[in-house]
Amino acid sequence: MLDDLPLELDRDLPEPLSVQIADRLRHAATNGRLRGGDRLPSTRALADRLRVSRTVVAAAYDQLHAEGWISGKRGSGTYLTTAPAAAPAPAAASHHTDVASDLFDLAPGAPCIEAIDPAAWRRAWRAAADHPPLVRKDRAGEPEFRTAVTEHLLRHRGLGAGSATTLLATAGTSSAVGELAAALLRPGDAVAMEDPGYQRAAGAFAAAAIDVLPVPVDAHGLRVDLLPPGIKAVYCTPAHQFPLGARMPAARRVELIEHARRTGIVVIEDDYDGELRYDTAPLPLLATMAPDVVVHLGTTSKILSPGFGVGWLLAAPEIAEAVLAHRERTGTGPSPAGQQVLVALAAHGDLARHLRRLRRAVPPRRALVVTELRRRGLDVIGDDAGSHVVVPVDSADAEERVIATGQRRGVALDGLARHHLGSRRDHFGVALGYTALSWPDLVTAVPIAAECLARPVALSA
Repeated sequence: MLDDLPLELDRDLPEPLSVQIADRLRHAATNGRLRGGDRLPSTRALADRLRVSRTVVAAAYDQLHAEGWISGKRGSGTYLTTAPAAAPAPAAASHHTDVASDLFDLAPGAPCIEAIDPAAWRRAWRAAADHPPLVRKDRAGEPEFRTAVTEHLLRHRGLGAGSATTLLATAGTSSAVGELAAALLRPGDAVAMEDPGYQRAAGAFAAAAIDVLPVPVDAHGLRVDLLPPGIKAVYCTPAHQFPLGARMPAARRVELIEHARRTGIVVIEDDYDGELRYDTAPLPLLATMAPDVVVHLGTTSKILSPGFGVGWLLAAPEIAEAVLAHRERTGTGPSPAGQQVLVALAAHGDLARHLRRLRRAVPPRRALVVTELRRRGLDVIGDDAGSHVVVPVDSADAEERVIATGQRRGVALDGLARHHLGSRRDHFGVALGYTALSWPDLVTAVPIAAECLARPVALSA
C-alpha cells in the first residue's frame, strides 16, 4: 500500500501539484516500490494525506489512467496495472551530437518528450504497424500524411495549402534544404543565411557546393538591408530566429518579401518550432504573405521527436516539381514509416492534444530558467517562445569559460561561437535549452548553469 511510500510535494516549484503527484507515482512504479495489482488510495484519502484538493489528485489519476498506469473498477477501487510495455521510445535530441551521457544536457534544439502521452504514442505506432508493406512509395509523401499536415498547418500555423502551392513530405529540415539546393541551384551559386544561424542548413548548402554568405542579425532577426547582391536564395528563421530567438516583425517581413520579388530570389522559411509560442499569436508566416517567392519548411523534430525523421515543404508548384524531379533522378525521398505514425496521431486527435499539452508543459520550464538567471542579475534574450533562451556574455573568452566551467560541474552548455558562419562575431553568449531534461533533472541543472554564467559576469564587473 501507499501508506509508507514517500510522496513529497514541493509547492515552490512552478510544476503543477497534479503533475508532481503523477510523476512520483510513476517513479514508484518503475523502481519497484509499487507493483502491478497494488491498490491506490481513493482520491479523497490521498488528497487528505497530501493536504491538496481532491481535484488535484483526480487530475493526477486521470493522467495516469490515460497513460495506462492505473485502472479502476466501480466499487472496487483504483489499481496499479503492470507497467506499460515498452514502445519505440522517443529519444531526446539536440543540435549537439557530442553531449556526454554523464552531463545534464542544456543544449538547445531538443523536443520535450515528457509532454508526450505514452498511451497516444503507443497507439500511433501500433496503427502505423497495421499498414501492409509498400511495393512503391510516393516520392511526394504518403497522401494521408500530406492531408494531415495540410490540416495541421491550417489549424496551428494559419497557413493554407491552395492551388498556388504544393505540399511535399520531407525527411526533415536539413534534408529539405539539401534537396532545394540540388533542385534549384547550381554549384557556385550563392545563398544568404542568418549569422549566427543554423549550422545544419549551412552544411546542407555547402554539401551541394553552394556558397553560403553570412548576413548579420539584430533584435528583429535577419538584416534585410544587408543582403548581398547576386544571391539566388536566402534562408531564415523568422518566427524564432535560431539561435538568438528574435521574432521578425511585420515591417521587416514585408521588406524581405519585396526584396525577394524585386531581385528574383527565393526565400526559404524554416519554421522549425513555430508551434511553440506561449505569449501571443504568431505573426503571419512568410509563406502566407508571399507563396510565390517563399518555400516553407516544417518539422516534427521539435514538437514530437526526431525519431520520426519527417517534415514538410510547401512551395510554388514549379519548385515542388523540381524537388520531385531531383528525387526521381536520385531515387531518394522521405521514409513512409514516420509519416504513417504522424497520420495516426492526427487521425485520433492526439496530435492536437499533444500540442496543447506541450504549450502547458514548456512555459513552466522557461519560467524556471528565466527566474534562476535573472535572480543572479543575468540578462535573458529571446522571444517568449521555443525551447531555449540566450544569455549574453561580454567576450569569446567569457563564453569559453562558462562552457568549460559547466562541463566540470556536470552540465553541457552551448556557446554562440559554433553558430556563427563567418569570422566576424557580433554576439557572445550561451544558448540554454530547457526541454531535453526531465523536470527533476532540469531543477538540478539550471541553478548550476546560472552560477556558471554569473561567475564571468562578476569577474568582468
